Amino acid sequence: MRPSLGFLKRRASRRALPLVAVAGAVALAAAFTVSQSASATVPATPSGFTLTWSDDFDGAANTGLDQSKWKYDTGPGSSFGTGEIETMTNSTSNVYYDGQSHLVLKANHSGSDPAAGWTSGRVETQAATFGAAAGGVVRIESRLQQPDVTTANGAGYWPAFWMLGAPLRSGVTWPKSGEIDILENINGRPSAFSAIHCGVNPGGPCNESTGITSGERPCAGCSTGFHNYAVEIDRSTSPEQVRFYLDGNNFYTVKANQVDATTWADAIDHPFFIIYDLAIGGGFPNAFGGGPNAATVSGGKLVIDSVAVYNKGASSGGGTVTGKTIKGPGGKCVDVAGDDTGGDGTAVQLWDCQSAAKDQHWTVSGQTLQTLGKCLDIAGGANAAGTKLQLANCNGGGYQNWVAQSDGSMKNPTTGRCIDSPSGATANATRLQIWDCNGAAAQKFSLV
Repeated sequence: MRPSLGFLKRRASRRALPLVAVAGAVALAAAFTVSQSASATVPATPSGFTLTWSDDFDGAANTGLDQSKWKYDTGPGSSFGTGEIETMTNSTSNVYYDGQSHLVLKANHSGSDPAAGWTSGRVETQAATFGAAAGGVVRIESRLQQPDVTTANGAGYWPAFWMLGAPLRSGVTWPKSGEIDILENINGRPSAFSAIHCGVNPGGPCNESTGITSGERPCAGCSTGFHNYAVEIDRSTSPEQVRFYLDGNNFYTVKANQVDATTWADAIDHPFFIIYDLAIGGGFPNAFGGGPNAATVSGGKLVIDSVAVYNKGASSGGGTVTGKTIKGPGGKCVDVAGDDTGGDGTAVQLWDCQSAAKDQHWTVSGQTLQTLGKCLDIAGGANAAGTKLQLANCNGGGYQNWVAQSDGSMKNPTTGRCIDSPSGATANATRLQIWDCNGAAAQKFSLV
């Protein structure tokens, strides 16, 4: 959430269940695809990519969030762990559509004390599905205008466009779960900062709570006009990369070999959710002489014109892959008990492959595996080896994420365990489970 200089980061954000689970099965799909049209304000899809999610904030003037896509992150800034002094609200005084296809986050001040009486806005996506499949690339891009303040009247302003790793919503701690700061600005300075956060806090391989940061980069005109800010997570190259862009210019790159492989995988090789916020005060602005002070103006706005997520995958080119069977031990198929009528909690098992069986044909959507309108899930959200698999309503939790491994297994990144057939059994009705990943034949599952 906030870059550089060793400041205490926001360790978590208040969160409701996201709309969609993300988890990748095999490098056949890149990210969850939302069916919607992109308005003219959404940046053009880059060559080779597929638009997988977007929002152009086309709401009526002075109305609140579209909560099918976004949720409010409310409460005192002191709860975010970075020393902020504002209170984040869900009021249309602080978060609203302006009727001109913009989402506005507005910081308001009341009273005579510049260090108190501030309200503002912070929002995050319901979905935590925005990531790159193994061998693929994801690009997250937003067109926005930083608050129209200067160093003379903007002390303490701290706008940001950033992402937190989806595992955070399932209990993995920050910064292990990963954070990517696409844009941060402080104190009305004509500049921008970008960073990633990973590893442990304090210190560790990523120098937390500073993170691995671009440092301050010039951003002329960014407070008086709209500019495009983007990040690409590229898992198609070796070493993997996180690249930051301003108006199409790649100004900073972090490579996987800058840290150990486990730290990188834990922080980067999974989906993320997107956040916008307009903080006031805190460690980062303070380190640059920030305030707020008596000259800090009330009413500064972070104005967001659009946001889009684009994917390309190693073999699919991004998007959603449908109609695939999952073959496991003994050549049996992953099947839902109940002959195409599986409800929430129905057992997932091995069974003879049947071409007409709907419940043996799966959709890879992002990193989830879906059939009969539900997701492959770990029963009870448990971590223990031997916990059974089931079909469940898709809920965006980490227990519905599946990532194909190079040895042919499918791993749940939240538990660190793989899909397994108990003792390598191949009989019909063998209930599948999670177990410590070991590369055995009992854990070989392929999407065909």
